[in-house]
Amino acid sequence: MGKKEVLYIILTALLFSTMEVALKVAGNDLDPFQLTFIRFFMGGLFLLPFALKEMKQRRVRLHKSDVTYLFVLGIICICISMLFFQLAIMQANANLIAILISSNPVFTMIFAHFIVEDRFTRRKALVLVISLAGVAIVANPFHLGQGNTLMGILFGVIASVTFGLYSAMGKLRIEKIGDVAQTSLSFLFGSFVMLFIMLFMGKPILSGIQPGHLPLILYLGIVVTGIGYYFYFEAIHMCGPSRASIVFFLKPVFAPVVALVFLREAITWNIILGIVFLLAGSILNMTKPRHRLPDPS
Repeated sequence: MGKKEVLYIILTALLFSTMEVALKVAGNDLDPFQLTFIRFFMGGLFLLPFALKEMKQRRVRLHKSDVTYLFVLGIICICISMLFFQLAIMQANANLIAILISSNPVFTMIFAHFIVEDRFTRRKALVLVISLAGVAIVANPFHLGQGNTLMGILFGVIASVTFGLYSAMGKLRIEKIGDVAQTSLSFLFGSFVMLFIMLFMGKPILSGIQPGHLPLILYLGIVVTGIGYYFYFEAIHMCGPSRASIVFFLKPVFAPVVALVFLREAITWNIILGIVFLLAGSILNMTKPRHRLPDPS
């Protein structure tokens, strides 16, 4: 892996690791619906020129079924997963939610078995058991750490499970549409649906935003959601999805440190032990099983 690939992976991991802290700070003043809508609308717009370039190069033509598919992806990601993600951050510590959302590849694996016929093997069952043990250790629901609530944990699990569904469903047409185009358009379509939901519920769209909020909003929308995903896709294009997924090994390690520095959230024994379990499950999921040599007899 070259220096440029490593740089993209580390930058992506660092940007994604600041997400929960920035969202918790911004969420103290802004409505969860409002913040989720703004950051994904901005992120989708940032990625749109790269998406259009990709579609032109691949000569992609979207049909009605493709548009419907992208709307469904957007609703699952923005209106369900990321909304619950924001709600979870406001009711639990940022370090806990960062680790819970990092467990989403486990749920992707389960959904992929049914959606894209990616067979669920014994090895994957072991990955599931190890990873869920890690989630349980981190959440520690029977002895909640200071700042955590059962509702926050529940919302965090819902966010992780539904993001796993989004990722698994995304495999259906990503080869046709392209990863940048699919992400950008699903973000924008999901944001439009979120806008209608907010109008129906009477939620604030731009009201309440003060000049002092703009740096944090721009950071979340452009830097974390826009540039962060762009770096991730560049890493995928350079070294492939398996190596680029190292980002999701680094985030559970970096994010608690960021939360400790900026929010003074303690890194407790269960956080460390849970991360070890989740990393073990992720590594086992990534590595290819050794095939038995044929019996010569």
